Amino acid sequence: MHAVVHGETLPAIAELGGPALRAFFALAERWDLRVAEQRTLLGDPPESTFYKWKRQQDGTPSRDVIERISYLLGIYKDLQILFPDHEQADAWVRKPNDAALFGGQAALERMLSGNVADLYVVRQYLDAQRGWNG
Repeated sequence: MHAVVHGETLPAIAELGGPALRAFFALAERWDLRVAEQRTLLGDPPESTFYKWKRQQDGTPSRDVIERISYLLGIYKDLQILFPDHEQADAWVRKPNDAALFGGQAALERMLSGNVADLYVVRQYLDAQRGWNG
């Protein structure tokens, strides 16, 4: 089933689940995220649901979870552009940051508030750092 928007056929949200979850778990590995951090970033799904997603690398997460993963993948992509050294890019999320947005804390601390809005503002901050305002 596909949605039609402005004459374009887009995949239904259910079709995005598997690819989104696989991308998220790959990112979690790159960032060395603990299980509790992964669950928080995903919006605290029930533990059984989380482990099913992780085990199967597939599922039908909610629109909220897909949105969260989208922001996280955007953050990841921005970091890869800003820091050509992959290790430096992956380490950035845990490094203390003096930007007003972070108040000396690591970006990951801001992202772990549990609010999707905090993922958005980190993404926006990185988009601005690389001069992209789309």
